[in-house]
Amino acid sequence: RSALKSGLAAAGAGVLVSGLRSTASAALSTEPLRLKEGGVVLFQGDSITDAGRNRGAQGPNDAGAMGHGYPFLLGSYLLMSRPELGLKVFNRGISGNKVPDLDARWQADCLDLKPDVLSILIGVNDIWHKLNGNYDGTVETYEQGFAALLERTKAALPETRLVVCQPFVLRCGAVNEKWFPEFDARKAAAKRVAEGAGAVWAPFQDA
Repeated sequence: RSALKSGLAAAGAGVLVSGLRSTASAALSTEPLRLKEGGVVLFQGDSITDAGRNRGAQGPNDAGAMGHGYPFLLGSYLLMSRPELGLKVFNRGISGNKVPDLDARWQADCLDLKPDVLSILIGVNDIWHKLNGNYDGTVETYEQGFAALLERTKAALPETRLVVCQPFVLRCGAVNEKWFPEFDARKAAAKRVAEGAGAVWAPFQDA
C-alpha cells in the first residue's frame, strides 16, 4: 500500500473532485457540494488518507498536517481555487484504522471539528487485519458499524455533507486471492452505507 500512495494520489484527487461536484447513482446524493465562507473540510480514514501526515500539527491548512496524499492535493486545490472562502482543511486519517477505531476517536477527531464537508475512506484494514488474524470483523459488522458512524454524525451535525470513498486494492503485494470475493462484498457494503446516508460516492476502485 505504501507504494500506491504517491501514484494514486493524483487519481484520487481527481476522482474526489468529481465526486464533490456530483454523483450519478439514484440513491446517492446528486447535489453539488457548495462550499461556504469559513467552511471546514475534513478528511478521515486509514493510511491512504493519513499519507505520512504530521500528527503533531493540529491546525487547518498546514501542508505537513495534510500528508502527501489525496487530502493534500485536494485541499491545496480548494485553497488555491477558492481563496476568498477562507476554508479550513483538516486531515485526521490514521494508518491502520478500522471502522471501530474511527468510532473510538470520532468525537475529538470529527464532531468537535464541526466539518461542513466530511470525506471518509475506510475498509481495507477491516479485512486485512481479519486475514492476519488480528481482528474478527465481518462484512456485516463493517457495514453496520460504518452506517452507525454516519448516523451518529448526522445526528450531531445534520448540516454536514458526507462523502464516502470506495475502498480499493490492487492484486499485488499483500493483496492476494484470499481477499476475494469478500473484499468485493465490502466495497458493495460501503456503497450501501453511502446510499443509506445520502452521501456523495467517490468510486476510487472504479478509477
